[in-house]
Amino acid sequence: MIKVKGMDFLNEFKEKLNEKGELYLDIKAHPSAKKSQIVGETADGALKIDLVAPAEKGKANQELIRLLAKEFAIPKINVKLLAGKGGRQKLIKLSL
Repeated sequence: MIKVKGMDFLNEFKEKLNEKGELYLDIKAHPSAKKSQIVGETADGALKIDLVAPAEKGKANQELIRLLAKEFAIPKINVKLLAGKGGRQKLIKLSL
């Protein structure tokens, strides 16, 4: 089940990043979508993210890093893929 509360949940994540200087995100990625976007939050608290890039040769992971860097207004180098390189479930670390 996906919860979409407008984009209020994103503001909460942004505030936590600004307060703590780092943030860990559970991601459920959906590659080969029509549009790259943060869709919502799953019942277990993971972010559901659609990605235009296909899941081949790291293209979807690169697109995910680009999207998160843009959304959180941080350099791409501050977005680290910690787990899930070859799957849809991912763990990401954001830092300021």
